[in-house]
Amino acid sequence: MPSRRDLWTAKLTGKPVRSSKKKAGAALARLAPRARGERFRGIVLGIDPSLRGTGLAIVSFAQRENGTLLFSQLVKNKAALSFPECLGEIFKAVDSALSRFEVDEVALEETIYVQNFKTAQILGAARGAAIAAAACRALPVSEYAPLRIKQAVVGHGRASKEQVSRMMAQMLALRTELSFDETDAVAVALCHAFCVRR
Repeated sequence: MPSRRDLWTAKLTGKPVRSSKKKAGAALARLAPRARGERFRGIVLGIDPSLRGTGLAIVSFAQRENGTLLFSQLVKNKAALSFPECLGEIFKAVDSALSRFEVDEVALEETIYVQNFKTAQILGAARGAAIAAAACRALPVSEYAPLRIKQAVVGHGRASKEQVSRMMAQMLALRTELSFDETDAVAVALCHAFCVRR
């Protein structure tokens, strides 16, 4: 079965992946739900998940090609909150944002590679809480690797948080300064819109 990298390469180049398994074809179809070159139109909730600081951003791609920021929030969980309480706060924040806006799709950052197993579990749980809120509303959820997000919105995958923040402020003509977690969430939403329209 083709790797995720093979599927991404096929999606971006428009070349089919050779595989005898139907499962691979279905996975590729999910990566390219729209016709090549068609511009994405709709509202996306971008999520930068973290147990103590989850960034949320709702971006509309109805008017401006680079999108219009409708809403952003930093879900800041205090150290006094327990692990389950933090997950509950993330779920409630995502659910609340989805109830305020007619979001079409949800996109979030994949878990980065970490050597510490416990850290990976915590990050995975935070992502799970956010995904569960979207799943309860039957919204499509897409996931993108951090390097892919930075490459899509800045031009290179090793961009710093400061570079991503400046680029998001410029592209969306933001008048107020957002936290790094919020601008990362904006970047996730833009990455999704840019990727699905190619």
